[in-house]
Amino acid sequence: MDSIQKRIAHYHLPGLFEFYELYRVFLPLFRAHREYFYDWCDIGSIYGAPADCVWGGGRVGFGNDDPRDVLALMREYSISARLTFSNSLLREEHLPDKRCNALCALISEAGKVQNGVIVHTDLLLDYLKSRYPQLYFVSSTTKVLTEFEGFRKEVVRDDFSYVVPDFRLNKAFDKLNTLSALQKDKVEFLCNECCWFDCRDRKACYENVSCKNLGEDCPDHQCCAPGGNEGYHFSKAMKNPGFIGIDDIRDIYLPMGFSHFKIEGRSLGSALILEFLLYYLAKPEYQLQIREAIYLDSTLDLF
Repeated sequence: MDSIQKRIAHYHLPGLFEFYELYRVFLPLFRAHREYFYDWCDIGSIYGAPADCVWGGGRVGFGNDDPRDVLALMREYSISARLTFSNSLLREEHLPDKRCNALCALISEAGKVQNGVIVHTDLLLDYLKSRYPQLYFVSSTTKVLTEFEGFRKEVVRDDFSYVVPDFRLNKAFDKLNTLSALQKDKVEFLCNECCWFDCRDRKACYENVSCKNLGEDCPDHQCCAPGGNEGYHFSKAMKNPGFIGIDDIRDIYLPMGFSHFKIEGRSLGSALILEFLLYYLAKPEYQLQIREAIYLDSTLDLF
């Protein structure tokens, strides 16, 4: 029990730029009323990308707040800022992009907490390592690492501080437990994926987003998965065989030696992101108080 209590779950949350306004309200509450939240978890990083980033991937980024304001908020609360630059179709010609380089230069500035970049291609990784050595790097889930040995090879690479496997490996406990303690510290599980567990088009879906971020003409990806046209539902994600809930984190993953958990949701709305924050971070008896502090008042009309 003592070893479990000493291990903290570090959440990596979506929407660095996309949900800046939400975090500007939520983070002061998280600090001022720590009793509202589980004491066995904290916020390890917030990730995302603003609109019009050709290096962007995973999801099409949005958010037009001043990056300096965004970084100042992260520094105020000692939270690592991560740029999601996981475009899988980058070419040499894209590397000099002024906007993306300026963002990397900004988050490279010295602070109490190291910032990072989530990457897909070795092309971009090598470029960033040489230009911005102050940053750490995360191997993106967009690589769709579904085979454990391929995932293991990624984990042992010195290039990456963290590796996010495909969510289909989340429950491969026998194999995951063969990793060393240092290797387990590099694993970052994607907890709340809603995608069909048997999907074989996941890489093509990510490539479609990458193509759009490059500003190239391409048809929308047509999802053929059962229920693929229904959009994201947290209740549906909870039934996914790869879903990792708070009981799993506390009772299985932390005792096994894993500490890092990624919450997806950059393309969703802030109301649903708040529900993720409440579910993963907040004690049930305080969730209403948090909602009241963030958006509820006696005159609010939903319809």
